[in-house]
Amino acid sequence: MDIVTQGIAGALMAQLGAGPEHKRQASIVGFAAGLLPDADALIRSSSDPLLTLEFHRQFSHSLLFIPIGALIVSLILMPFMRGKLPFSRLYLFCLLGYSSAGLLDACTSFGTQLLWPFSDERIAWNLISIVDPVFSIGLLIAVITGWHIKQRRYAVLGIGFATLYLSLSFMQQQAALQMQHNIALERGHTIERGVIKPTMANIMLWRSVYQYQGHYYVDAVRPAIFGKSLVYSGSSIAAYQPAQQTRTPVADSTQSRDIVRFDKLSNGYLVIHPDDKNVLGDVRYAMLPNSTAPLWGIRLDPENPHQHTTEALFRKSDAATRRQFIDMLIGDPPG
Repeated sequence: MDIVTQGIAGALMAQLGAGPEHKRQASIVGFAAGLLPDADALIRSSSDPLLTLEFHRQFSHSLLFIPIGALIVSLILMPFMRGKLPFSRLYLFCLLGYSSAGLLDACTSFGTQLLWPFSDERIAWNLISIVDPVFSIGLLIAVITGWHIKQRRYAVLGIGFATLYLSLSFMQQQAALQMQHNIALERGHTIERGVIKPTMANIMLWRSVYQYQGHYYVDAVRPAIFGKSLVYSGSSIAAYQPAQQTRTPVADSTQSRDIVRFDKLSNGYLVIHPDDKNVLGDVRYAMLPNSTAPLWGIRLDPENPHQHTTEALFRKSDAATRRQFIDMLIGDPPG
């Protein structure tokens, strides 16, 4: 999730374990504890942009690291909370606030190494966008109400809202998966592997990507609990095959190793960007949910194979792109 929502979720969790006399201190401590796991974004290298991606949502988000992370936050906050909270309560609130970060991030699509160091698998439940204002505002209302009224029930209601919202998203996800299956069936395809993920800031419109015979097929689907579900058909793009690419860096070079690293981070969903043949992109993400043009990737420089790849971003959108997204989001008929 975005860093603000992480702090809000941390504050809500800390309120859950606080009595009326410590409700506000718990909110502040929990907010800070919810932020600390994302300090892993500070691990970076000016010459190796993949380093940040490899460490983001790694050890600092693992379940095993929660008590250690909580202790670090406690020690940082201890000078500010001396005389206001005993250390045992301070640590409890930090523990509760810190515990929400990894689980909340696992609900998004990038993936979180919850089981590090026993496994480097990036767990991604694809239930919610990194930014979802409805979800964030619901948690914020619960935190603010608990801050003023100082009763635990508002923290419970906030957790209940989060559970209900994620449950609704799960229902939407399952409906979207069924739509993906039906789309492939109509095309005579057998899904070799696929992914369904919510689009930015909502759980109504979903991006469908599946692989069949060396190509990725991309569509946007809008499941409807009430009314008619809609499919916004996209197109296909060839999956990246190093042996078939003339621009692939020489074997055992820095860039060839970067491709292997990026392939792991992208869970294998690599394509050559249709607008830039030197860019390897992650086809799971795009500005439009039915577009095959990746949102981000790495730029290759075959003339300098022993230099690291550089980051490539394609986040700019014009009015027509925004209009298309809104039309799909509100359920305008395809075409």
